[in-house]
Amino acid sequence: MNTSAALLSRLQFVWVIGWHILLPAFTVGMASFIALLEVRWAATGRKIYRNISVFWIRIFAVTFGMGVVTGIVMPFQFGTNWSRYADATSNVLSPLFAYEGLTAFFLEAAFLGILLFARQLVPRWAYTLSAITVAAGTLFSSFWILAANSWMQTPTGYRVIEGRFFPTDWLQIIFNPSFPYRLAHTVVGFYVTTGFVVLGVGAYHLRRGTAGEEGRAMFTMALGLLSVLVPLQMFLGDQHGLNTLKYQPTKIAAIEARWDRQSHAPLTLFALPDSSAERNRFALEIPEFGSLILTHHPEGVVPGLKDIPAADRPPVAVAFFAFRLMVGVGLAMLAVIVSGCYLRARGRISSCRGFLRVCEIASSFGFVAVLAGWTTTEVGRQPWTVYGLLRTSDSVSPSLSFGDVLSSLLGYMVVYLIIYIVGFRYLLRLIRGGPAVEA
Repeated sequence: MNTSAALLSRLQFVWVIGWHILLPAFTVGMASFIALLEVRWAATGRKIYRNISVFWIRIFAVTFGMGVVTGIVMPFQFGTNWSRYADATSNVLSPLFAYEGLTAFFLEAAFLGILLFARQLVPRWAYTLSAITVAAGTLFSSFWILAANSWMQTPTGYRVIEGRFFPTDWLQIIFNPSFPYRLAHTVVGFYVTTGFVVLGVGAYHLRRGTAGEEGRAMFTMALGLLSVLVPLQMFLGDQHGLNTLKYQPTKIAAIEARWDRQSHAPLTLFALPDSSAERNRFALEIPEFGSLILTHHPEGVVPGLKDIPAADRPPVAVAFFAFRLMVGVGLAMLAVIVSGCYLRARGRISSCRGFLRVCEIASSFGFVAVLAGWTTTEVGRQPWTVYGLLRTSDSVSPSLSFGDVLSSLLGYMVVYLIIYIVGFRYLLRLIRGGPAVEA
């Protein structure tokens, strides 16, 4: 197939998964938050937790439905746009995707019905168990999807016969070297995303005085959870980076725009990577901090892109800036949480309207960080779909034409924009209503 159709196929997949990932980034954490609220309602009998849960269940249901609709498209693309990839990897990846459907999607869908419609029809313990089961379903879904993605990043437990991957050890396939780190980093990232949404909504109602104790409880719970989760996420990100340095050194070299292998490497805060000249322009660096942060040793060796053939290098500028965006947003999150804890300790949260507005703005931070992190991970893997084994250029369907992909891409763009515009406007209406209305 021609390169233009291949590029459009990549852009189409970016469009579809880029919009879709925003939804599980919220629903995975929200399902656990709802389960926590239901457990506290069952344990304490305080209706404030039930009121907050009712409020967020409605929002969760809308986003879950949007996630199902936007996620169904992705498997079809494997057959239409990426048939050679599907043919080569199906023996390994198809069972993982099937288990995601069997253990996660059906589990979520079945018990979500109880969560939505049966509060007055089942005992309180059964309803609480349903909330816990829905939360477990979202985590099972994350487990299997990230196992498949991690295998593509660090493939193990396979053998190749006539261009196709065949499993030899399922435990190695599922628990491949990068999977535990990617699972922990991603799931906690989803929890952080949800936490900032709850924090922002709580801040909105505190500032406007429209949700009473429910708004204050939402804000306080989110702030407390985030004060643990944000530092934990930074630690997990560091551990994930060490794992990536070991198994995907080229990705680290691209993330850091490091052209020459060196010890005592500087930390590049900003630069304009120039791939044609194999150098960085306008670089702002801190001497030796690169080795210290990336390897935890000032004399640690940081890999260089010049050791890799140009055809095997990722797009350096994209990985470089996406990673810095993710880290920058993470530091902004930490600043918000530290400020919030300081103001709360002095009893000044409600009176500090400027900070509450900052929290409302910060409700989008998690989504930005998720998109930046996903871009770093996937662009840094290029030019491979299965790292080091199957090129992206060899994964595309051979018979696609430019017109075929362009028409489907334009169709997806229109449909997804309609879904998100309509869905987002309805979600804003629910949020503005607040938990006090739901009570």
